[in-house]
Amino acid sequence: VQLQASGGGLVQAGGSLSLSCAPSEGAFSLVSTAWFRQAPGKDREFVAGVSRDGRSRRFADSVKGRFTIFRGSTEHTMTLQMNNLKPEDTAVYYCAAPRGSYYSGPNKDAYYFWGQGTQVTVSS
Repeated sequence: VQLQASGGGLVQAGGSLSLSCAPSEGAFSLVSTAWFRQAPGKDREFVAGVSRDGRSRRFADSVKGRFTIFRGSTEHTMTLQMNNLKPEDTAVYYCAAPRGSYYSGPNKDAYYFWGQGTQVTVSS
């Protein structure tokens, strides 16, 4: 399963962006999924994760109240809605999915499938 992320771009502080992630095969309903991000010179960090059934969601403290994650209109997409963006949200965002588990937490080593990354730039 390969993951494809899209929706990044340039936005002013306070604006919104929506990132989408879809597998090249299979259905996201079969696995939990998550978003990570990596800014230049920093480690890849957890942003948000959603459980297989979409009912359980986790967020990094830095994005709570501003970001939400949910399944798309079909079982084959997952969306990260980012509101009230800040310059410190600037990073390459990656979607990820585990293999053989339903993990959706912050440990990046638990994820096997990764998207190619999409750039999000927030100007001040």
